[in-house]
Amino acid sequence: MSSLATDLRQVASGWRWMRRPLAPRSAEPDPQSVEPAEFPTDWARTPAARAARHAILNYAFRPLVWSQTAPRVEGVDRLEGLAPPLVFVSNHSSHIDTPLILCARWRERTAVGAAADYFFDVWWRAASSVLAFNTFPIERAGVPRVAETPRRLLSEGWNLLVFPEGTRSKDGWLGPWRHGASRLCTELRVPAVPVSVRGTFAAMPRGRSWPKPGRPVVSVRFGPPVFPIRGEDYHDLSKRMIAGIARLADEDVSSWFASLRREADGAVRSIRGPGMARWRRVWDATASGPSDGRRDVWQRAR
Repeated sequence: MSSLATDLRQVASGWRWMRRPLAPRSAEPDPQSVEPAEFPTDWARTPAARAARHAILNYAFRPLVWSQTAPRVEGVDRLEGLAPPLVFVSNHSSHIDTPLILCARWRERTAVGAAADYFFDVWWRAASSVLAFNTFPIERAGVPRVAETPRRLLSEGWNLLVFPEGTRSKDGWLGPWRHGASRLCTELRVPAVPVSVRGTFAAMPRGRSWPKPGRPVVSVRFGPPVFPIRGEDYHDLSKRMIAGIARLADEDVSSWFASLRREADGAVRSIRGPGMARWRRVWDATASGPSDGRRDVWQRAR
């Protein structure tokens, strides 16, 4: 009996309880031999799940984010008069981004694209993210393709929140851009709304599970919709999406009028970041976050 107990303790000590396996999926034998079934998410859009999500976002995530950071929400007036479906496209630097955007506006009928290999690798993480944020899986590996779920959601009148970088930024600046969102918009003739999120990298970058102390200032700014032009290539639409986010980030550090002037002059600040060493890019992204002071819209550019 003691031998059995010893064996059980040894097995339990080596078991990775509620954690991802050590071996990466790329090291598993024949990873492409069986097409994995997509995690079911339709239940998250039932009346009961929507009521639960409303409570979770309003009485859990919003008080949490608003108490640990100092959010600034701008550009909500630009959404007035728009009718679903829309595709919100945003830069991505932190796990704070999703609740910050959803708690700012239009969370009732918005589904969020989430990495299948990160949020849907185990059932409990998948179920919790689907319930809290109405997520649906997006494959980041293999041949780029647009899954059927986002198409169906748009056809049913749901908005989508998509982070086209596919992952959180490692240095606070915009990373490589994936074209899934622009493909959807061009094929289904759906407008895209650029969203700029600033300060979240400084507040809670990769590696942190809780925001830094001191209520760092974070901002989310919605831009005017970008409508696909008939005959336009999705690459060109992606460029206009990126330009929209860049102008919003420029607006956040200066003013609305100054950002429009720079846009007309082709001098909008790049959101790709400076061509420097990674430590300097991280330092620059952290040091140039939003301030807590309000600026007049007619303030001169710095």
